[in-house]
Amino acid sequence: MRTLGIDLASQPKKTAAASIEWDAEIAQVRLARARLRDAELLELAASHDHVGIDSPFGWPRPFVEFVQAHRGAALPEHDWADALSRSLRLRTTDLRVHERSGKYPLSVSSDMVALIAMRCATLLAKLGVTDRSGAGKVVEVYPGASLRVWQLAGKIKASDAELLARLLARTSEWLRWDDAALAACHASRDCFDAVVASLITRAAALGLTHPPSPDEVELAREEGWIALPIAGSLERLCQPPTQ
Repeated sequence: MRTLGIDLASQPKKTAAASIEWDAEIAQVRLARARLRDAELLELAASHDHVGIDSPFGWPRPFVEFVQAHRGAALPEHDWADALSRSLRLRTTDLRVHERSGKYPLSVSSDMVALIAMRCATLLAKLGVTDRSGAGKVVEVYPGASLRVWQLAGKIKASDAELLARLLARTSEWLRWDDAALAACHASRDCFDAVVASLITRAAALGLTHPPSPDEVELAREEGWIALPIAGSLERLCQPPTQ
């Protein structure tokens, strides 16, 4: 199995990707590279079994409906209560990630991450992704929350060097690195996040992430769904996938 993690930014200069090859007992980080354009990302995605992208895959349904109503000049009356504001800002998956990790993802409708989501939308279209719930080859990932779940990061911010050192220590028995890939992660947080994204992608492929509930699947297909790893899954990544 080959997993590709993409740390997507609105511009190529901050966009990185990382490739990991998985065997029964050993995994190898083969690539960690930054400054990637869309054509390069699509070429890499085509050569991997599973792809994880650190970007929102969609927008909250109430926000989309609000914008559509605004376009038609048919906005209903609102009382602007907290519940309404939250429904316009946060997707269902964002709420579930907060419940499980204590960390809110940035709002795709009211934060700058919206620009990244727009770039992601074009990539998803070219990759033929219509179901954004992660049911296929491509999944939405969020390294920041996953690092908390894996107890590599906490509420007190750690330096990039500390995070990399913790990851190396926790995975030393089974994760190997090409020299250039490790050097790239020492030099670039974007490359490090791409490696984490690739690890999360493996967790999703093994069924070690939280899926949407049956009541949430339809909304997840539209809004997107963050593949958040289950607790204790980091040490279980280097095992054969279930058939």
